[in-house]
Amino acid sequence: MKHKIRTEIIINASKEKVWSILADLNAYALWNPFIVKSEGVLRVGTKLKNTLQNGDKTIVFKPEVIQVEPNRSFGWLGSLWVKGLFDGHHYFEIEEISENQVNLIHGENFAGILSSLILKQIGNDTRNNFVKMNQALKNRAEQGA
Repeated sequence: MKHKIRTEIIINASKEKVWSILADLNAYALWNPFIVKSEGVLRVGTKLKNTLQNGDKTIVFKPEVIQVEPNRSFGWLGSLWVKGLFDGHHYFEIEEISENQVNLIHGENFAGILSSLILKQIGNDTRNNFVKMNQALKNRAEQGA
């Protein structure tokens, strides 16, 4: 069974501006309240090292980049312990509304035999963290717009 978290936010900035912020993993520590650190290269097949802040807990995981389309989208696939227990396909999609406005879709599709159990525990917090990250991204993108 699959479970999903999907959030959206309108950002008053160009798709290029939003992409430049999302794709600059090294700068996440400067603005991102959820993924407080990200190391690696956005290239399909590479591994990232992401540090998440969830309340007072810090979690480090190493997902594999599975999709990169500059100015449009990227995504990664991560697993808890071993593939099949709790897997997450995390994604960002930038939909252009106009030259200086986009709809950012930020979500994750979960699968695995522990996904129902784990999401009952962390689902609401995870959704709230996606929303906080989206708002922080919007603020950063609109600063210089």
